[in-house]
Amino acid sequence: MEREELFRKISVENDKKMVLLVLDGLGGLPVKGKTELETAQTPNLDLLASESELGLSYPIAPGITPGSGPAHLSLFGYDPLKYEIGRGILEALGVGITVSKRDLAVRGNFATLENGLITDRRAGRISTEKNREITAYLNSKIKKIEDVEIKLTSGEEHRFVLLLSGDGLSDQLSDADPEAVGVPIAYARAKEDGAAKTVRIINLFIDRLTKELASFHPANTCLLRGYAQYPAIPSLKELFKLKTAAIAVYPMYKGLAQLVGMDILETGRTIEEQLDTLKKHYEEYDFFFVHIKKTDSYGEDGNLAGKVSVIEAFDRWLPAILELLPDVLVVTGDHSTPALLKAHSWHPNPVLLKSAYQRQGVEPAGKFSEKTCAQGILGNFKAMDVLPLMMANALKFKKYGA
Repeated sequence: MEREELFRKISVENDKKMVLLVLDGLGGLPVKGKTELETAQTPNLDLLASESELGLSYPIAPGITPGSGPAHLSLFGYDPLKYEIGRGILEALGVGITVSKRDLAVRGNFATLENGLITDRRAGRISTEKNREITAYLNSKIKKIEDVEIKLTSGEEHRFVLLLSGDGLSDQLSDADPEAVGVPIAYARAKEDGAAKTVRIINLFIDRLTKELASFHPANTCLLRGYAQYPAIPSLKELFKLKTAAIAVYPMYKGLAQLVGMDILETGRTIEEQLDTLKKHYEEYDFFFVHIKKTDSYGEDGNLAGKVSVIEAFDRWLPAILELLPDVLVVTGDHSTPALLKAHSWHPNPVLLKSAYQRQGVEPAGKFSEKTCAQGILGNFKAMDVLPLMMANALKFKKYGA
């Protein structure tokens, strides 16, 4: 019996509430002897950790550095090796774009080009308002390349979504992103013969955009990746009989949640506003996914103090979440983003699980950190087992077999 068939067979409905709190990129590496979690003053998380089950989870497998898409799919109970979803479709859904079978969605960054070299992959994190101005300009200038319609939609800060509409498009091409600075523009390459047309369109688009944005420094070129057409994936309702909702700010995470059937709850940008949204809708759903982004953003910027500040801000709001008395609460990350590396890493994620039916470790944790989670009773496990563990602790699984 396959994993998904098992979930369909044993899942049951009840009124218990589950909350999954994801601090994006939570895990870190020691800087001057301490990780971001170890540096942060987190009295509420530390107390909760002493009363919870702890462990470390691998989003994909040991040694594999995950993207945000597969890492979150794993947290939602899906095998990320079975469902390979390009980030473009997630970004597109997240900003409210309707995607058809003739479309190809691409995730884009505005970037900085100086003397023929990429000097900033995020164009100085331009404001979202500036992004909207640029995308509106480009939509007036680049409407079609050959027989393919072109449309850009602004995202947060430097991000945008490129939607190509036409016949014969393919998602089998390499990223047009060198993933480094001090190097020239990277053009797309075909991974199979059927992608030749799409590669040609993408590379012509990069050149057209760069020409049009010559006077828009620092946002004067682009990086493209995550090509995706609409995938077939079962919903959380189908698999787990759950009524689910997502509270997220950034489009990509809204898109991923929408893809697996979650309702997207409109919310403000601060942790406080996200908590207010959780309170407002708490009686309406069985399962809430709450996404905190800035831990990852600061990690990618190498800003340890900034990442620590977000963890500490989250800690201050944790008691208000606990006041809701969720039957099962998990605090974790989708992947690790150590400020030391300024990038996602392969290190496993700290996991905290609180429920009425848990087993605790032999000793109180004392501190919620990578070290204490490494010693926790949950051990090291796959992130795609997080949601099944939550389901079990919420008594939403019936016994399998006689």
